[in-house]
Amino acid sequence: MSDTLNHHDALISELSDDPDMLELVELFVSEFPARIQAMEQAIAAEDVSALATLAHQLKGAAGGYGFPSITDAALHIETGAKANSDVEALKSGIDALADLCRRARAK
Repeated sequence: MSDTLNHHDALISELSDDPDMLELVELFVSEFPARIQAMEQAIAAEDVSALATLAHQLKGAAGGYGFPSITDAALHIETGAKANSDVEALKSGIDALADLCRRARAK
């Protein structure tokens, strides 16, 4: 699989037309790998409380930076973690979220 995304595969921020926000959105997108890694570490440690907190933080921030699909995916993880969902289901949710984050672009 190539690291290069087709334009139609990219997940573009809804704020991409706002030049004042572009740098902030780019910075936010650059933080995705660390956020996903923290979630993966939390689930590996079976720390669903930490996972819920991390998902909650990402959920709110993603909405503010124009990524509603990431908000929805993070909400799914947060809800599952709070309900003590099956670890495999939570891992699957994190994988789906990670895929969205890999595709995210400021513009």
